[in-house]
Amino acid sequence: MKTDAVRSLRRKLADNSPVFGLWVTLESPSITEMAVSLGIDWIVVDAEHGHLDWKEIVEHIRAAVRSQTVVLVRVAERSIGLIKRALDIGADGIVVPWIESADQLREIVSYARYPLEGVRGIGAERATCWGQCLTQHTQEANEHVLVVPVVESVAGGRAIDSMLQVDGVELFFFGPSDYSSSAGYRGQWEGPGVADQLLTMKDKILAAGKNVGVIATSNENLQDRLRQGFRMVCLGIDSGLLLRSLHGALATVGQDRRIVASFAPEGDTLSAVVDRPPEAYRPDRSEVITPVGTGMTTELRRGVNFECLVGKSQGARNLTTGLVTFAPGSQLECHLHPYTESVTLLSGSLLVEVEGRRYTLTALDNITIPRNLAHSAMNASSSQPAVAHVAMPTESPSRTLVDRFFSRRGMSEDSPGKEGAERVTRLRTADRFTAGQGASFIDYFNRDLVPGIEMSGGFGLFQPGGRLLAHFHDFDESICIVQGRATCIVEGRKYTLSNCATALQPRGRVHYFINESQEPMAMIWVYGGPVPERMVVAEHNCTAEGNPWKSR
Repeated sequence: MKTDAVRSLRRKLADNSPVFGLWVTLESPSITEMAVSLGIDWIVVDAEHGHLDWKEIVEHIRAAVRSQTVVLVRVAERSIGLIKRALDIGADGIVVPWIESADQLREIVSYARYPLEGVRGIGAERATCWGQCLTQHTQEANEHVLVVPVVESVAGGRAIDSMLQVDGVELFFFGPSDYSSSAGYRGQWEGPGVADQLLTMKDKILAAGKNVGVIATSNENLQDRLRQGFRMVCLGIDSGLLLRSLHGALATVGQDRRIVASFAPEGDTLSAVVDRPPEAYRPDRSEVITPVGTGMTTELRRGVNFECLVGKSQGARNLTTGLVTFAPGSQLECHLHPYTESVTLLSGSLLVEVEGRRYTLTALDNITIPRNLAHSAMNASSSQPAVAHVAMPTESPSRTLVDRFFSRRGMSEDSPGKEGAERVTRLRTADRFTAGQGASFIDYFNRDLVPGIEMSGGFGLFQPGGRLLAHFHDFDESICIVQGRATCIVEGRKYTLSNCATALQPRGRVHYFINESQEPMAMIWVYGGPVPERMVVAEHNCTAEGNPWKSR
């Protein structure tokens, strides 16, 4: 145990200074050695998930020896054997998952302390210098060992007040993804309402004189977390940081792509894909194609009309998309939503203002506005209408008017938006990646780009003959054809779309798009989930004969 490193960490936190860490999941101790060389404050070696064995864990601990970097080990469960072993091989503390009560917390504290305060046995391992420092280590260990519970369930959140009364715990950690799962939003980093619940808990922890940590999902999110008052902030997971760098490098040469669960690169041969969708994804609704002019239309205010192309009237779930048309000189007054809104300009020119920050959009530029941010939109042209594609992660849109003055300032043409608030993507400078044969995509928004978002989406350009592989999703999808003519195949049913006609593909429907014309085709796609995942299946699932959901 490095008592000096633990003291240093505590001093920084007591001074209200942030301490930055790295989550280690890969086996090479060089990862920890590099982080330590850069002066990182702490690392967590993850022995709960993944494949690290005890030999690899101890090598990570050794890589931080004689440094000021605190090394914590996340054990797999609330177990005296696992906690004792992690501490015996030299960890400065333990991180314990899924703590849901004060009694559980007292239990793990006792496992981490020697008698009389606890029940930890004394071993002749690294922590005691193989028995040579028994007296020194056992006298200082109880005072300096760090016990960090992970609050990652709704039940744990409800018990936070009682857990704050437990002695021997000065740090807590949040697990937003598991918390969201326990709240009914599996697969989302921070599902609806979860972000606010975590911030409320964070305030309680800080008010009790303790600290709380969380993993940042991006460099922008890192700044957000600091502004929110988190002081133990993880820069990222080692594998995630590596992938983030790889994606960025590949994007610069136009070769970026997503990883799919089969580990086969998207666009690879059909032999690598799943033969048919699992039965659990059987859809309960049919696809719906809505041409422009046939959707339900609402006048938002004089001169501003919304036509719903995917939403409640089409049977969509957690998703509404459509077109907003602004007459010359018309304006949509300042308002906000309890969910994110995406606005992509299709034609004309549009001025969008978010809390006084003014952005001028040109064709196929996108602005994504997180929930509860006041914004307005105006067509400054006196002669030409403006048309925008909008998307919201709800089937029941609502808005609240805002009567508040914001100091206005024009934002530059290359402004990406405000960190922690709106995100602006310019078509001319956006990163592109290969999504399939002859198809390049731009991500406008997802949870990596806009932390806490409830949906994902972007722009796709298909050259003649360009196409995607047959696939399905674990959420509803909206696809609006904004340029050219597209062919959509759904389980043997064939549709032709153009002029902003929009397809609703419900969860589980197997489909793909192909450009069978001689001109480029483009789409705006929006998923009713925060991660843009496609599950690729064999082509025969998109034929009438191979339809996986036909009656058997």
